[in-house]
Amino acid sequence: MRVLVVEDFEILARTIGTGLRREGMAVDVVGDGDEALQHLAHTRYDVVVLDRDLPGVSGDEVCRRIVAGHSASRVLMLTAASTVRERVDGLGLGADDYLPKPFDFAELVARIRALGRRSAAAVPPVLRYADVSLDSARRVASRGGLRLELSPKEFAVLECLLGAQGRLVSAEELLEQVWDAQADPFTTTVKTTMRRLRAKLGEPPLIHTVREGGYRIGQP
Repeated sequence: MRVLVVEDFEILARTIGTGLRREGMAVDVVGDGDEALQHLAHTRYDVVVLDRDLPGVSGDEVCRRIVAGHSASRVLMLTAASTVRERVDGLGLGADDYLPKPFDFAELVARIRALGRRSAAAVPPVLRYADVSLDSARRVASRGGLRLELSPKEFAVLECLLGAQGRLVSAEELLEQVWDAQADPFTTTVKTTMRRLRAKLGEPPLIHTVREGGYRIGQP
């Protein structure tokens, strides 16, 4: 899942970004509305975590432009304002959800995941292929009935491949969906993660590599 965090309080922004990456999300963090619009013009995000009180272009205006552009991105607004009227106003701008500060990080993660499922193409709540299953909501994956101990990135890669339902997924697409703008496309990040994931999945091999094409789950 690709997430854009728009928050001008640097410590909070950095904390959110770090926490979401540990949850296996690809996260870009910006500090004002102008930067947010620049990122949105070039990158597709599943969820935008948007502070209303931003310098320059306000969070309200960023939300209006996302909605006006018919973007598939879901918007979760953050603000210190917590009255019902202010929440209603935020949702009236087209935001999909609203979370007042201070908030519990676990709740933020749960809401982002829920919005991410709404922004993606419809897929079953539990992804399966052969004897492998992955429950995105519970963050549990298993093979042959045995739970797989996956890192957040390994889980996200498996989720992306299973969600593709046999379609070839390129390394570039995995970098975009699982990592973020800080990832170097010329490193062996994808190959290294894929090697570890394959080892944990065991035999028979589940993930197949297509030379100069990418990866798929299923028959080569």
